[in-house]
Amino acid sequence: MSNQASPAVSTLHLTKSYGREQASVTALAGIDVGFVRGAFTAIMGPSGSGKSTLMHCLAGLDTPSSGQVWLGDTELSALGDGDLTRLRRMRIGFVFQAYNLLPVLDALANILLPMQLAGTKPDAEWLDAVISRLGLADRLTHRPHELSGGQQQRVAIARALLPRPDVVFADEPTGNLDSRSGAQVLALLRSSVRETGQTVVMVTHDPIAASYADRVVLLADGRMVGDLPNPTADDVIDALRRLELSSAMSGPSGPAAPREEGGRESARMEVG
Repeated sequence: MSNQASPAVSTLHLTKSYGREQASVTALAGIDVGFVRGAFTAIMGPSGSGKSTLMHCLAGLDTPSSGQVWLGDTELSALGDGDLTRLRRMRIGFVFQAYNLLPVLDALANILLPMQLAGTKPDAEWLDAVISRLGLADRLTHRPHELSGGQQQRVAIARALLPRPDVVFADEPTGNLDSRSGAQVLALLRSSVRETGQTVVMVTHDPIAASYADRVVLLADGRMVGDLPNPTADDVIDALRRLELSSAMSGPSGPAAPREEGGRESARMEVG
């Protein structure tokens, strides 16, 4: 299978449980999904559906209970801790709701930090292009507290794009932003797909944010239950309403999965 045809990231029979025996909670119950290269995909579902757990397993931030996660032709579960850390630094980018910038560093140092930790240097032309595209040229010497929320998130996007990763994962990237700044961030993610062929996978609860994507993957109760190509906000709203109606009619199927939005794993931005 050619690189172009193969998914950028995919899962096979992926499961994830927390706790043991009677206290065990199933967050993912056998997910088979692939994410196309050079596309923007949103993962959506009700709270506790497993969407952030899925993304963190895809990104190598969480370990599956069973099944496989593949980044291209590399099986993440087959890697040791050192190899997995190196892979995350260079082949995976992260954009999280909390920005996760280091307050003692200015914007440029925050952008460069993951590559410095990996012992590599960015291509100067690409660095200039990323900074220019994100409108950060006059903000590079500012520390995070001197930047607006939207500017901080643009720094986080620049940091994610700079190593030219296989995939950029974005976990509720507009959750802390006003509507105008949020729209700008989504447009920047969208343009990184269209203009540079970047692969972006985003978790969101916002139908308008999801409408920027090429595709929406829907989860419920740890299972993949829908797949919307070229979604509009209305398409997403209708699909989520159907999920809520189905859930209300079937009733609770077991203990709720751990809350995801803004939860423990969203704060685990890894620069080391």
